Amino acid sequence: MAEATQPQTSVQVRPAPVAGWEARPSPGYLQLTWRRFRRDRVSMAALGLFLLICAITLAAPLLVTHVLRTDPNAQDLLNNFAPPSPRHWLGTDELGRDTLARVLYAGQVSLRIGVVVAAVSLFIGVPLGLAAGYYGGRIDDAINAVIQVLQNIPSMFLLIILSVTYRPDPTLLAAFIGFIGWMGTARLVRGQTLSIARRDYVEAARVLGASDARILFRHILPNLTSVVTVIAGFEIAAGILLESGLSYLGLGVQPPTASWGNMLQGSLDYITRAPWLVAAPGAAIFLTVLSIFLLADGLRDAFDPRMKG
Repeated sequence: MAEATQPQTSVQVRPAPVAGWEARPSPGYLQLTWRRFRRDRVSMAALGLFLLICAITLAAPLLVTHVLRTDPNAQDLLNNFAPPSPRHWLGTDELGRDTLARVLYAGQVSLRIGVVVAAVSLFIGVPLGLAAGYYGGRIDDAINAVIQVLQNIPSMFLLIILSVTYRPDPTLLAAFIGFIGWMGTARLVRGQTLSIARRDYVEAARVLGASDARILFRHILPNLTSVVTVIAGFEIAAGILLESGLSYLGLGVQPPTASWGNMLQGSLDYITRAPWLVAAPGAAIFLTVLSIFLLADGLRDAFDPRMKG
């Protein structure tokens, strides 16, 4: 009799692990975002410039005291309109005050105004935009009605009335600017929310019984990161520029408190006699606003999940 053949069993042979190789977890969302951002040289340069400006302005007391060895408010009428020199790196103004020292201290005021403007605008505009885009119906109609009414009021005219009436300090002035500028933020967030709320993963979360708060803050708001980031950057820059415009009219930050805007306004009368008085605050505004715009644009592209990591 023929011997019964034994069934052959297939044996899977796994390749031996390569020396020094080990499984690594896939990069997370923030790691991919940073990877995309750091490949953009323009955005990295803008980030470095903005951080440098912030660091210099925050360290103004130390720099003025230990490096420049002067007082930004000390007047020396016998040395007014002095050109740039080793003693006064950016010259002096009409009262003999050191221009560089005043620019450093003014940067603290201007940057604070920009940050407060963005914070107030986002604090009001993002929640209202989310509510309008997600719930729709009467809530959307009511919020849109408020936006339409406020947008029909000339913002500069309203700011002039508030500035003349209250003579606000820099922080209150920034709050006024942010309060009358949240409408654009709300409309942008509303439009994005309308699109995201109709996607499949949001509908699936709703079917599974997720609450409205969970859907808004876990599924919709994280996908608005790129939009909110760009809005924040633009609002900071707009706050600095708008304060400069109000200072040109004499309604911005009031002396003796220095800001880049009122320094620029006060030096226009001496542009032919002392051009450095215009160049210093003007360059500070230009470089700060430019770095913010480029940084916001780079962050928008980095946060976009459709970009390849």
